[in-house]
Amino acid sequence: MRTLFTPRNLFLWLTLALFTIVACEVEDDQSFAEGIINTSTIVETAQATDALSSLVAALSKADESEGTDLIGTLSGTGPFTVFAPTNEAFTALLNSLDGFNSLDDFDTDEKRAILTTILQYHVVAGVAATSDTLSDGQAITTVQGEDVTIVLNEDVFIDDATEINAQVSLPDVSASNGVVHVINKVLLPQAIIDALNADEEEEGMDETLVDIVVATDPLSLLEAAVIKAELVDTLNSEGPFTVFAPTNDAFEALLMVLGDDYLSLDDFDTPEEIELLKSILLYHVIPAKVLEADLAAGDVPTALADNSLSIINNDGTFVIDDASETNANITGTDIMASNGVAHTIDKVLLPQAALEFVASLQLKTIVELAIETDDLSILVDALIKANAGLVETLSGDGPFTVFAPTNEAFVALLDLLGDDYNSLEDFDTQEEIDLLIDILTYHVVAGTAAFSTDLIDGQMIPTVSEDEVTIKLNDGMVYIKDASDDKAKVVIPNVEASNGVVHVINKVLLPQAAIDFVTAMQLKSIVEIAVETDDLSLLVDALVQANAGLVETLSGDGPFTVFAPTNAAFEDLFDALGFHGIGDFDTEDEIAILVKVLTYHVVAGTAAFSVDLSDGQHIATFQGENVGINIKNNTVHIEDATDSNATVVLPDVAASNGVVHVINKVLLPQAVLDLLNPPTPNIVELAQSVDDLSLLVDALVQADAGLVGVLSGDGPFTVFAPTNEAFAELLDALGDDYNSLEDFDEDEEKELLAKILTYHVVAGAAVESSDLYNHQRLHTVQGESLFAIINHGVFIRDKTHVDAEVIGADNVASNGIVHVIDKVLLPREVLDALH
Repeated sequence: MRTLFTPRNLFLWLTLALFTIVACEVEDDQSFAEGIINTSTIVETAQATDALSSLVAALSKADESEGTDLIGTLSGTGPFTVFAPTNEAFTALLNSLDGFNSLDDFDTDEKRAILTTILQYHVVAGVAATSDTLSDGQAITTVQGEDVTIVLNEDVFIDDATEINAQVSLPDVSASNGVVHVINKVLLPQAIIDALNADEEEEGMDETLVDIVVATDPLSLLEAAVIKAELVDTLNSEGPFTVFAPTNDAFEALLMVLGDDYLSLDDFDTPEEIELLKSILLYHVIPAKVLEADLAAGDVPTALADNSLSIINNDGTFVIDDASETNANITGTDIMASNGVAHTIDKVLLPQAALEFVASLQLKTIVELAIETDDLSILVDALIKANAGLVETLSGDGPFTVFAPTNEAFVALLDLLGDDYNSLEDFDTQEEIDLLIDILTYHVVAGTAAFSTDLIDGQMIPTVSEDEVTIKLNDGMVYIKDASDDKAKVVIPNVEASNGVVHVINKVLLPQAAIDFVTAMQLKSIVEIAVETDDLSLLVDALVQANAGLVETLSGDGPFTVFAPTNAAFEDLFDALGFHGIGDFDTEDEIAILVKVLTYHVVAGTAAFSVDLSDGQHIATFQGENVGINIKNNTVHIEDATDSNATVVLPDVAASNGVVHVINKVLLPQAVLDLLNPPTPNIVELAQSVDDLSLLVDALVQADAGLVGVLSGDGPFTVFAPTNEAFAELLDALGDDYNSLEDFDEDEEKELLAKILTYHVVAGAAVESSDLYNHQRLHTVQGESLFAIINHGVFIRDKTHVDAEVIGADNVASNGIVHVIDKVLLPREVLDALH
């Protein structure tokens, strides 16, 4: 049988809800906690509250010591102010303390004295301070003797001697001898923190530095290294030492730098390598005890003879400079040991000997590097195909600087050359092989290994082909300019080889001879290019389907500039329109739209290559509207009437009658958008279009309070719209007198219905669900507030004990936004009226 929410049982329900809220520490309207007269003492109030059972147990445990009577004191006349931690707060405290799993572990007078000190820090004697008497920054002296500080920031917080404030989750619980504020954290005075730190330091003094390393999981690789380098006895000796201890992540980063021959510390297996490891470890040891407070900028001698570290002040913190170019950050300080102190760091420190060892690792020739790099396989094939001794040359002494194009760069070159060049095998005439040799030698600089730091902006470098390339530096990146208009970007610089250096680039460099060769190739018309390009087949189909003479026009003299959408771009358009293909443009109106779309991609009277385009430029199209040019990071984007730009994915495809820029989106002019996107409905129209909101629409009409007109107005509004089922449940709860909304037929009932409906409306803002935050107060048109509750979903809290869940968020209307909810929200004014 369903339990009805009726006016007769409303008062009983509210009373039970109040006590449930207090016991469960749920935040709610402050008005629920006001006006309750409590004749119980503070102790009796805590004993009657399940959520404070740990506090009661702690008071009892502290009172087990002779001469301690906290329960008796807090049962006295007072007045007292008590900050009462919840059970969860005590659990968190116990979890943070070594050796204390429960309150029973406070089993000696000394330990109970700690507990007593903590509890006294929660009590203020002589005043019952309610939240409205507290002020931000107010310092209050506790019975323990130290102060707590009040912090007011929307809620009330209590600042103790730790770095984390306690939050008052339930304020102003009155008692006969004072007031209780329930908090979510156990407060700790400085005296307790000092005592705990002293205990930890005393425990650390029983362990050597080796013991600390062995006991610390993130230092297991350091432990293995110390054992392998036979330094255990050294670091167990009297000292004192300071050890900068690299973490496991730091050692793993070092092994990655050393390469495939050093996958673990086990690969340090020769006497030379073990001696190197020993030197590296001694480089982390200072033969003196240096605490964090003792750190100062300057050079510090290490246990590795004739090697020092540099301590560098970095904006108030210290970093450690070794012989490499990367500093180590100190991640943990003052780990005390019997023979010194350890500080953890995020990098293995490298002395000069280690850097020289890394440099001495056998380097491979330029050809060997290329053969072992998958993304340079086409370059290797090209060297072999050219058959001009280039493989042998680049395997020689050098030094050489090689700009090595990736496979993708060669594929792009083949695409540029057209269908007659599908692979390197198509370079099969002597003229074509000579061209390939010219291209390859244009990537080689002989007589120098030029690293990126050796290159200068604007520098012109002669290549083996006798043509020059030009260096361009921009925002820390290196670009290589060839005889074309496009620069190659160095995507992987400074790959060191035994006979030079390789810079991997994202484009095949073209000398003038290659440019002339490409130019000499017979150019095709724009339509021919589109027909022969698989990824433009849907564009061709669209030109045919439009049947507006566009094929003939674009086969004419021109010149034209065409922005050609890919097949994927057309498929995206079909998906957006709900079409299956180009054949769905089959009515007269749809074909007219298609013509407008296609002519919006054509600029007549000019062949505008990418170098002719400028950022911010607007170009008139054949359709009549303009497209905009947006150039960012050397990439051209085309702005249409939508919010999403098209990107030119393949620029400057020259044709006999113009130029084609392949783009990744179909451009849409405003004229087409106006045809495709009718006006957005307002909130009332939106509700009328949703079957499950029909009772909401009926309620707006039944209330007869002008709400339909208001919610059809300018707004903006945020509306929480109850479903039909939600209204049905409200009618059930109201009893037999309310079988439908038509039963709200008296003026008083219509006014009540209007108050309910206006309680669902927030005026002045269209608030999306992503903009809501937990416990956000939302002021309604009715006058009372709602609260957003974010907890594995979005919920709206009214003045009842049941939150409404947002089951359909962010329904956009022309004058606001609608969130569909599963419950009719009830304000206090309505609840009081129903009572």
